Amino acid sequence: MRQMAGGAKAKKANTLVEGLQHHFITRLDGISARYGEDSPCVPVEWLREGGRFGGGVRFEATDRTLFDRGSVNVSQVHYESEAAKKLASATAISTIIHPENPHVPSMHMHISWTEMRDGSGYWRIMADLNPSIERDTDRERFMQTLQEAGGVHFETGRAQGERYFFIPALGRHRGVAHFYLECFNTGDFNRDLAYAKAFGEAVIDTYTSIVSERIAGNPPADGKACALQLAYHTLYLFQVLTLDQGTTSGLLVHDQNDVGILGSLPSHVDVDLLKSWAKAVEAPQQKLVESIVDILGGSGVVEVDRRRKIGLAKVVRSHYRKYPEAIKLQARGEITPPTVANHA
Repeated sequence: MRQMAGGAKAKKANTLVEGLQHHFITRLDGISARYGEDSPCVPVEWLREGGRFGGGVRFEATDRTLFDRGSVNVSQVHYESEAAKKLASATAISTIIHPENPHVPSMHMHISWTEMRDGSGYWRIMADLNPSIERDTDRERFMQTLQEAGGVHFETGRAQGERYFFIPALGRHRGVAHFYLECFNTGDFNRDLAYAKAFGEAVIDTYTSIVSERIAGNPPADGKACALQLAYHTLYLFQVLTLDQGTTSGLLVHDQNDVGILGSLPSHVDVDLLKSWAKAVEAPQQKLVESIVDILGGSGVVEVDRRRKIGLAKVVRSHYRKYPEAIKLQARGEITPPTVANHA
């Protein structure tokens, strides 16, 4: 059984992320009922130390006519019984949706509240639109939502997002519209809570509207479009496994939700394309890319199934334990919180 954190702020944060999860799942299930197989998302629970330190529930998309991969994960890890730890609790929603049709964009969103034992804390608020085939109208609409929901913090969030989602080895960004606030805290918890809620709801509503409109338009998924999607999905996996600090931190903290943490990965990637990027990264990241290629089978187009996800998680964990200095080569905004150290 999963135990929940007892602090008032942690409880409010958990209510927030569970509410956003329900809202998102309701919208996705509605899209499936209208345009697909009417196949709802299904819950999968995971436990941290058997539930003693919390855990989470992710909802996975099951409508394969509409979604290549989809995961909406809510988690709360806490250490109320471990007085020596700096961290009291970490509460988050993290989601990625990869539609099946290459003309329908993917989207990533993360909202979390991290609370230290002394009562201090901060929010992380992220969202980015990730199309395989870019459409100016979708990018502009998503950016408008980020601007309106971001309010006075939009320019800071946009600048940090542009920095965080840049891939130096490839000279390009992952995605076309970015927002990232790190260590966000205005000093008024309830106001920040309301801000995070409004931001999440706006992103979810705009994205699911875009998805519905693109599916209703039924653009043809011809060979060229599918090839562009495969290339972009390969880039997405490359960025997540070699640059994303959130993913790396989650894998280094514990090994009890590896499949869930890597729920953002698309279903298939081009291993030969991935392999070609190894020479472009800084040492020792080339070793990481080579190890990822080995886990994926060495060549060809492969499925990133459960077995390979577990293998990839082990590879990433092993690499950064062997080369801890390589963490500095990962993506970062203006501030980099000591996430792994907080769990120690």
